[in-house]
Amino acid sequence: MRHGKKINHLGRQASHRKAMLANMACSLIEHKRINTTVAKAKALKVYIEPLVTKSKTDDTHNRRIVFSYLKDKFAVTELFREVAPKVGDRPGGYTRIIKLGNRLGDNAEMAMIELVDFNELYNAGKKEVKKATTRRGRKKAETTADATPATETSAEATETKE
Repeated sequence: MRHGKKINHLGRQASHRKAMLANMACSLIEHKRINTTVAKAKALKVYIEPLVTKSKTDDTHNRRIVFSYLKDKFAVTELFREVAPKVGDRPGGYTRIIKLGNRLGDNAEMAMIELVDFNELYNAGKKEVKKATTRRGRKKAETTADATPATETSAEATETKE
């Protein structure tokens, strides 16, 4: 029975598990994808998804909370500068786990965990959504285009008068 078993302890003490997940999260943020066992990938997914959600709002409080989990200021900077703008419109599900087969040495199930928005293979077929331009923006472009020839003709007219 698995009553009350919310997290996979991964056969480690709490401090070792925390340090391992923090290091794996930093590696995932830095490299955008890592290979690990399926159990560790599932544990990492639960660990990193709330951190990515916190990174969507860039303020000092959220940076300190994320730093308390990751313990690496370069990973925190990368998360808030690179990852957060790409996942800004996504409501969740920032990571993807792809099973790779079994490891040769001990036959452990291996998986690749990656950040969804940084995979070029799956996102290649999708076109980026262009933001609709406002009419105001077009009018300004037209008026500047119209104004330019008018000033040239007035300049030419002054030259002919002289």
